[in-house]
Amino acid sequence: MKTEKKHIVFRVKLVYAFLFLLGLLVVGKLIALQIFTDDEEIESLSKQVIHESVIDPFRGDILSRNGKVLATSVPYYEVGWDPNCQAITDQLFIEKIDSLTICLSEILGEPVVYYDHILRQGRDQGDRYVRLSFNASYEQLKALKRCPIFRRGRFKGGFVYFQHSEREHPYGILARRTIGTMQKTGRKGVGLEDAFDKELRGIEGFAVKQKVAGNLWMPVNDGNEIEPQDGMDLITTIDVRIQDVAETALERRLRFHDADHGSAVVMEVETGNVLAIANLKKNKHDNYIEAYNYAVGEATDPGSTFKLASVIVALEDKVIQPDDSINTGNGVFYYYDHRMEDAHEGGFGTITYAEALIKSSNVGISKVIFKHYNSRPEQFVDRLYKMGLNQPLGVCIRGEADPLIRYPGEDEWSGLSLPQMSIGYEVELTPLQILAFYNAVANDGEKLKPRFVKALNYRGKEVKKIPTEVLNPSVCSQTTLSQVRQMLEGVVEEGTAVNLKNNNYTIAGKTGTAQINYGLTNKKQHYQASFVGYFPADDPKYSCIVVIHDPKRYGYYGSIVAGPVFREIADRIHAIDPELHPKPRIHDNQAVLPAVKISDRKKLNHSLDALDLPRDTRNMRDCQWVYPVEKDGKIMYYIRDYNQKNIVPNVVGMGLSDAIKVLEEHGFKVRAKGRGMVVQQQPEAFSESKDGQYIEILLAT
Repeated sequence: MKTEKKHIVFRVKLVYAFLFLLGLLVVGKLIALQIFTDDEEIESLSKQVIHESVIDPFRGDILSRNGKVLATSVPYYEVGWDPNCQAITDQLFIEKIDSLTICLSEILGEPVVYYDHILRQGRDQGDRYVRLSFNASYEQLKALKRCPIFRRGRFKGGFVYFQHSEREHPYGILARRTIGTMQKTGRKGVGLEDAFDKELRGIEGFAVKQKVAGNLWMPVNDGNEIEPQDGMDLITTIDVRIQDVAETALERRLRFHDADHGSAVVMEVETGNVLAIANLKKNKHDNYIEAYNYAVGEATDPGSTFKLASVIVALEDKVIQPDDSINTGNGVFYYYDHRMEDAHEGGFGTITYAEALIKSSNVGISKVIFKHYNSRPEQFVDRLYKMGLNQPLGVCIRGEADPLIRYPGEDEWSGLSLPQMSIGYEVELTPLQILAFYNAVANDGEKLKPRFVKALNYRGKEVKKIPTEVLNPSVCSQTTLSQVRQMLEGVVEEGTAVNLKNNNYTIAGKTGTAQINYGLTNKKQHYQASFVGYFPADDPKYSCIVVIHDPKRYGYYGSIVAGPVFREIADRIHAIDPELHPKPRIHDNQAVLPAVKISDRKKLNHSLDALDLPRDTRNMRDCQWVYPVEKDGKIMYYIRDYNQKNIVPNVVGMGLSDAIKVLEEHGFKVRAKGRGMVVQQQPEAFSESKDGQYIEILLAT
């Protein structure tokens, strides 16, 4: 008994001795760390087991002025599995692996055999992480959480996922260069993404994580140490409908003339809001893409569109009156040894100064400026500077080119500079800078900075409004404004842009045709065609510029190359803006209904609200398409049902876009001719339909 007790006491002493020595080792190690390990090494060791993890905020959306999403961050998930998670026994693995691989195949799309191979291989090799997908959607993530084994969670089932986001553009290439791209490592961003990166990006959050078995990181606390703050939403001035029209019209004309590149910009006169900005260039595959923002960044000789500035200078100095005469002779005039000529063969003879601008006479405009300013060129240039034509607009988008307007005495100023400048050569301006000048003429002389962003919102509430900025309260006197506005109307009514004249609304503007390598005899001549103006001319609401560079066929003059793009954009805006149409009169409580097409009910409601027209929607069930008819002093809705399958729908009375939508939803391929409202269709309505069948529709105004 005593011997056994001695053995027990001996073993206890051994245990105590071992614990004592272990304690000494721990204390010694701590002392050694304090004395012999520097701060950097201690920090490095701690980072191996604990670190601060960055939590990215959601980047704000970029929206159109109507609330349409132009750019947004969509969450995606990297999903993977720890096949050697301690909670996954061999029995569980064998029982569930087949059903798991079938589930993965159904959700992620790869063959069952693929998932069976990588999961078994990972299990056999002792891997702690097997990636299953890098870009799984949220719906896929939810489905994966219900798969066999995975439904047990992260620590019992080994299912691991990490969230990241991708920037997506629901409208594809629409206004992509203006919307822009985010800043990346070693590269600068462009467009609004770059200009408002700080506001869109938000503020990063942080969480402390600790490394655990399996080389995985887990949060130390249940919540984040610092919550991320999501970015603000950008409310732009872009109108998706007008942007689409501008890009479509521009591309069609670029293809027709086999041009190198071009741009089109639409502004709202009173606010300076840029409603559309299209920039297209032909690539090596003969496709037109948004590769560069020419409207903002390309400064070139504007050509005849600059003549407006020259005429304003002369009128402001009262050296001419619009009705005074100038002899342009046969359309050829020499300044020293330089030949100046008019595009009109044989010249215009004796014309008024107003006609010199309306007919775009190079000889007429240059002779006026040379006569009155050759001995005092500084006065001419000072007037241009006073109008701010030598200053950049300072728009929020990076990359605006500086305008070039030389001053007398500078390098490269010569005796030819004054007459050349008067007709738009030896000066350089971007399309947006020219448009801002013409917009000022339309806006009673007030020159505005083109505005791309209206406001910044956070979680649906406006937190900052971006106001309209006035660059010049008055580019010239009201008398001069009245005179040149009449001249710009004359350009369309009887001058170089008479092909743009129409009976629905008036246009004022100026054509431009510039030789890019003008005066360089050893250079191949390229042309730049442009038209800039505003509408309606009597009460301007919209201004627009179209510039097309290097058209190679079917002419190169501004009126026939750029003018049709302007007209197509203006026609479409006129059609969709109810404020440009006179409100229907109401006589004795009887509404006089304008011609209305079969329309989407919600869109029609919006239009009738804008026109303040009474309507009767009693007994109306919820439907999409209606036919409005005037009855008893109100607008009555009649239902058009397009839900019937296997028959040809009746689209007579619809507009083109609505007709295409209905027909394509029924599986038809559409061929359309004309413009306006559908008046005829083939096959006829209510006949039997076939999948993939073509249908031809004829439209008429």
